[in-house]
Parts: sequence; structure tokens; C-alpha cells
Amino acid sequence: MHVKPSTPLFLLTGLAAALGASAPAAAAFVEDSHLSLDARNFYMNRDYRDADKADTPRHKGAAKSKAEDWGQGFMLRFESGFTEGTVGFGVDTLGLLGIQLDSGGGTSGTGALLRNPRTGEAADEFSFVGPTAKARVAQSVLTVGTHTPLLPVAYRNDTRMLPQTFEGAQLVSKDIDKLTLTGGQFRSTRLRDSTDYQDMTMFADGARGGVKSDRFNYAGASYAPLANLTASYFYAELEDNYHQHYANLLHSLPLSDRLKLKTDLRYFDSGDEGNTTVDNRNLGGMFTLVYQGHSLGFAYQDQRGDTGMPFIGGGTDPFTLNTLTYHHFLRAEEDSWQARYDYDFAALGVPGLTLMGRYVRGDDFQIRGADANEWERDIDLSYVVQSGPLKNVGLRWRNVVYRGSHTTDIDENRLIVNYTFKFW
Repeated sequence: MHVKPSTPLFLLTGLAAALGASAPAAAAFVEDSHLSLDARNFYMNRDYRDADKADTPRHKGAAKSKAEDWGQGFMLRFESGFTEGTVGFGVDTLGLLGIQLDSGGGTSGTGALLRNPRTGEAADEFSFVGPTAKARVAQSVLTVGTHTPLLPVAYRNDTRMLPQTFEGAQLVSKDIDKLTLTGGQFRSTRLRDSTDYQDMTMFADGARGGVKSDRFNYAGASYAPLANLTASYFYAELEDNYHQHYANLLHSLPLSDRLKLKTDLRYFDSGDEGNTTVDNRNLGGMFTLVYQGHSLGFAYQDQRGDTGMPFIGGGTDPFTLNTLTYHHFLRAEEDSWQARYDYDFAALGVPGLTLMGRYVRGDDFQIRGADANEWERDIDLSYVVQSGPLKNVGLRWRNVVYRGSHTTDIDENRLIVNYTFKFW
């Protein structure tokens, strides 16, 4: 079911009344506002290398050997300040525009461009406008409308030309020192290559009984008693699909003046709702040594239960340690480990240049009754121009290799050019 984005009328009405009542009261609304334009040129080529795996699900009726798209995306963001008074009102707006530069019915399908569902042809252009009304009391802010959440239980996808969005309401409170409380409900989602909102679905490897849903409820708290220590807990429920508990501990330990150890522990406990068969426990830990410009990290993720970990389907990113560019490593009973290395070339006198390489391997799971394994290797090379007429232009090359014993083999390259222009 497709639904159109709605306008939060009750907050907009209150905002209009506040602006009309007193010009001085509305001064902060304008003075604290921001307007920016993000331009993202995005090229992606995914080469399927598994022509000899005729028994894989992808090759049963799937003939194309590659997916390739090139487009230009624009993201216009307006964020107002709040009107004066006990209750301050404001409004934000997100405008998205995607323009096809090169694609075709035979090779489109990277998830970057809107496609005609009948012909597979990529649209010449597509756009979306999402308003968000907001109200503030002290350090608590209520937002109603379009959201781009970065929540551990609902993490929007922004790995293509334009970001995924959700429609709903969210309340964030920071009235208690060192404590952040978050709660809300999403009613629908717009995928990264779409212009319309639609009901949410569940992805969970091996689970049955999933249905479309227009209710995703969540609540959580993050507490930072020390500058280097944060603990978080969230509870979420995709109605008639699954419920999920999430706990996290972040810690940074200085070992010397130049060396520190970062610890990131994450635990998800997910169960069934409605008529589904969801059953999963996911425990992961990542430990990273940071020395000057170097970062070296190791992670291990253990899964137990009858299914893989559930999350909102359609492109939403699960907030797990071993979720990489192509694959999430969340098959039923799959255990996985990761090695990652980052380097900031500023330590060598080349500011703006960074390198990231990571490798994840997953084992101990089955596909169609056979023992299986898979691995993925990602390399990112990024540079942000530091001076001259192209100052702050960001360039990124991402190379991805994925291999699966009983799934698929892909080689992938992405070239991304980013620039943000701030009007005020």
C-alpha cells in the first residue's frame, strides 16, 4: 500500500499563530535558521561474477550480469529556529531531487534511481519534499513529519544517491543531565529510490509470517556518566512482525598519550509478534586500538535462535557491527568476525585523505540444508579538497568484493563526489 506524505497540520497551525501574534517572538525562528544544499554525484557498478552458480536463487530466472547507474542527487535542507515563549515552534523541510545521467533497462537496478516497475527503465528524474513540524519545551523537542533516523533500532539507509526517510513522530528529551530519552512512532517509509511512502516490512532470514505494517514503535535512553563512557537501551516493535530489545556500551580507554582502546558492545534480543516465527539473540563486540592516524579494530558477532536478526526491510540498515556495504551477515545462526584498518593521512602531512579497509567472514549457517560460508571485503579511499576553488569537495572511491559458497559472487565499485553549499 502506498500512502502520500502528510503535513502535520496541528503544529503548523500553532506555528502560524505564533508567527502572526508577535514579530519579536518569531525573531529566533529566522535568526537561528539554516539552509544548505548537498550535491552528490553517484556512480555504481555491480558485476555479478557467479555465472557458474546456476543453482543460486539469483540465477533462477535472473539473466543480467551487471547493474550500473550514474546520477546526480540534490538534497536541500531548511531548518528553522524556534519561536520565543514557553513552547517554541519551528519547521524543517527536506527536498530531494535525483537526475539520471546514465542507465538502461538492461543494467539499471542498483537502488540509486527510480525505476519503472514494468519496464525496468530508470526515470529521467524523481523528487520528494518532506516537511517536519517541531515544538520545543525546555530541552525536549517533538517532531512530526519527515525523519531520517539514526537509531539503533531504525537506521535510515544513505548508501546511494539519496537517503531513505520515514514519516511519523518523535520526542527527544535532554532535560536530565547526561541522559537522553527518545521515543516515537513511524507510520511509513520512503525508500532511497522512491518518491512515495509505503507500509514497512520485516526482513529476518528464516522467519515466516511477516506482514506489511504501519506501526513501528520505539523508546530508549542513553546515559553518559563520564565523557568516555555511554550506555544505551532501546525497545522497538514492528507491529504484527517482531519486538526487539537493544543494549549498548561504548567506552574509550586512554592507554598512553598517543594510544587508546575503544570498546563497542551491542546486544539485540528479538522475538515474534503476530504470527511470525522470529527468534534471535545477537551479541557483538568490537575492540579498536587508535594510535596517531592509525586505527586497527577486531569484531566478533554471535547469533543464536531459529532465525536471523529482524530489521525493517527495503533497504534500512541493521545497526550491527558486521553490517557492511553489500551484506549484513545476519543469516540464521550465522557467526561472523571482522578485521578493520583505518588511516588518516593528516599524520603524514596530507590532511583530507583517508583510507579504510575491512573484511568480514560469516560461518556456521546453512542454505537449503547445506553448510555455507560467505565473506566481504570493502576498501574506501576518500579525499576532501582543502583549499582553492574546489575547497570542501569530497571524493570517494569504494570497492567491494563479496563471495558466498551457496549465494552469489559480486565485484562492485562506487564513485561519489560530494559538496555542501551553506546559504546561511
